[in-house]
Amino acid sequence: MQITIATEPPRQADILRLIALSDAYMASLYPPESNHLLDIATLERPKVTFLVARGDGKVLGCGGYVAHDGYGEIKRMFVDPDARGLKIGVRLLETIERLAIEAGLPVLRLETGIHQPEAIGLYRRFGYVEIEPFADYSPDPLSLFMEKRLS
Repeated sequence: MQITIATEPPRQADILRLIALSDAYMASLYPPESNHLLDIATLERPKVTFLVARGDGKVLGCGGYVAHDGYGEIKRMFVDPDARGLKIGVRLLETIERLAIEAGLPVLRLETGIHQPEAIGLYRRFGYVEIEPFADYSPDPLSLFMEKRLS
């Protein structure tokens, strides 16, 4: 399977389907106040870099980052359950980090939920460490906050 990762507009039917899967998955794990998902309109803003992984043209996963003053925040990382095991998350995270470095961002931060051991493990393998809540986040026993200094 030929896998590509590229920036794409999120308002496409197959991407909207993937985002709906992500929303449903997160809603099954966390209450609404612990879900910090960006909506489609926010994903279309200029400070957002939104990536899509495709295999033979089919959407397999997505993720991206929001550029803030002094850091980027990883958002909307999700891999279609049918594509798990293909290292799509690894490829997306590698691309996000490369683009953030090219954009001059010194740090990437993120919020993830404690009931997602695969995601937490991926971030830890890439060198992300736990931090206190940042930006507008409040402490939440269901959230884990992480960051990585980029070189």
